[in-house]
Amino acid sequence: MLRNDKRDTQLYYTPASGPCRAVLMVAAALRLKLNLKPINLMAREQYHPGFLKINPHHSVPALCDNEFTLSESRAICIYLVEKYGRTDALYPKNPKTRGTINQLIYFDMGTLFKRMYDYYIIPLMTGTPQDEKSLESLNEAIGYLENFIADKKYLVSYRLTIADLILYATVSTIETFGYDFTVTYPNITNWLETMKDAPGYEQNVEGLEILKTYLNQHQ
Repeated sequence: MLRNDKRDTQLYYTPASGPCRAVLMVAAALRLKLNLKPINLMAREQYHPGFLKINPHHSVPALCDNEFTLSESRAICIYLVEKYGRTDALYPKNPKTRGTINQLIYFDMGTLFKRMYDYYIIPLMTGTPQDEKSLESLNEAIGYLENFIADKKYLVSYRLTIADLILYATVSTIETFGYDFTVTYPNITNWLETMKDAPGYEQNVEGLEILKTYLNQHQ
């Protein structure tokens, strides 16, 4: 059963966005019902004065929980599990486990997502050619993740954590852009298969289909 029926937790989001999909998957894992507020980036709704009051950085996702506002997807994910999680299963309090989860979250933010953005999204938005050095950099980051997973079912432990959900949003986006993990990265390939049973998987797929349609129209 979904909780928070008062619908006082609002998420401003774009379904095709990987960071937004990460938040949606975390909410699904918490069985938390969010009041979803779509933002059309192409129509520049992120610059609307009403939205800028919620997030002056004019980016999605943005969360409004009663009068508390928060931006940055990974911060939102952590906030939701700490406030609404009935247990610490998604974000264990054990210092070593949590430290490893944080390591992966920062790896996603500063390395994997950034390199994906540099190679795929910037050329798409600017109409410039993709850069071979950016691809090499992305391959390096993916190699780091492949080695980290090794033979584990999940990224950190024997069970799902927010690290899996956050990185899955990024890796599935890379896959949608056409990157083939099956040839060189068996650990990532197996993990991607495992994540098909993750909470919010269907919502992630729906967002990826929107992204795929956009790519087909603009590539």
